[in-house]
Amino acid sequence: MDGNKRWADLHRASLKEGYLKGLNKLSEIVSFCLEQDIKYLTVYALSVENMKRVSVSIIFDIIKKHKNKIFEEFNHNNNVRINIIGEREKIPLNIKKEFLKIEKKTQNNKKLKLNIAFNYGTEIEFLKIVKKISSLYGNEEKKITYALLKKHMYLHGSPDPDLLIRTGGFQRLSNFILLNLSYTEIFFIKTLWPDLSKIELLKIFNKYYKIERKYGL
Repeated sequence: MDGNKRWADLHRASLKEGYLKGLNKLSEIVSFCLEQDIKYLTVYALSVENMKRVSVSIIFDIIKKHKNKIFEEFNHNNNVRINIIGEREKIPLNIKKEFLKIEKKTQNNKKLKLNIAFNYGTEIEFLKIVKKISSLYGNEEKKITYALLKKHMYLHGSPDPDLLIRTGGFQRLSNFILLNLSYTEIFFIKTLWPDLSKIELLKIFNKYYKIERKYGL
């Protein structure tokens, strides 16, 4: 979801307007995924690095003031299960409570699982996995398998992504779910997140469907 700030700068809008535009775009993309019968969608809303920025307070303020509208739109008539992944320790308590509410409210929805990475970083997730498994199994190496590692990943219950789209023009993964991207097809596009259209997404999907996917070199 990269490009909200640059979109605001280009349109001479406030940063808050840029973030709101980005949230509205997410609702639109969720709707599009439902139309396309896509079962899983994972978006990068906030990284652990971005948590250090002063502007993060604007994001918290938007969630507090627009929480009902935001999550009702994301829910799309009880079709979307919302799962927040990332580190919650440094998130304000009222925001954590809202996350828990929406997860509980949507936990039985089946058509689309929406994973929202919020205050997320791969290295933090990896450390948590190691600490969890160490506390459970100690030095019993024979019990530590890849399946066990997967069980403790944030995206447990969701398949690894088939397709990753990075908006905004930068060609890097920026610490985003690196444990789950081994064979993901990656598209880097210049379009800023708030300007991403259904037409452009369809073009990307059509290119993806033509890829002969191979596993290995």
